[in-house]
Amino acid sequence: MRPREFDHEDVLRIAFDQFWRKGVRGTSLSDIARDAGVQRGSLYNAFGSKEALMLCAYQRYSSEYLNALEKALGAGTLRARLTAFFELTIRNFRSGSPPRGCPTTRGLMELGAVEGEGLDENARQAFAELVSRITTLVRDTLADGAARGEFDGDPDSAALHIITVTRGLAVLERAFGDEVQLRNIAAHTVDLVLGHARR
Repeated sequence: MRPREFDHEDVLRIAFDQFWRKGVRGTSLSDIARDAGVQRGSLYNAFGSKEALMLCAYQRYSSEYLNALEKALGAGTLRARLTAFFELTIRNFRSGSPPRGCPTTRGLMELGAVEGEGLDENARQAFAELVSRITTLVRDTLADGAARGEFDGDPDSAALHIITVTRGLAVLERAFGDEVQLRNIAAHTVDLVLGHARR
């Protein structure tokens, strides 16, 4: 008997939610199959492995996140755009109940885990690609602000500084879960990048 067809988008959404909450090592194809209402073998046939399914689900997430980020960075003063960037970042970390944290940081922390339980080079490249694309969007936003006279620093260095702060925020969110602290750090970072006088 032929396994029934399933909705790939629905499976990717369910799979990513589990990977985000429990990590790759904490997630099984059996759990995903159960929650998606499909046979475990159907997932193997469609994706090949748990890691391959995770990569497909992560790429779907990346696309959606980048679309949201482009909108956040798309309008207003440079200060408003950077503030919207941090708002989106913190909201993403704090989503879920309990909050799920940052899927990219969580995935990176699973790299190099016990052999056979961690992620491979393809996963590292996928995580790095998203971080690079976010960095480029922030850099372009800063360069645009510089052209409008709102920023007089180096867009490349400032973008790397901002992205580095977001990685620290991801760790602090996991350690303390203090949203007010995250927002204060974000506001201070925008002040440092733009200068306290530019309000």
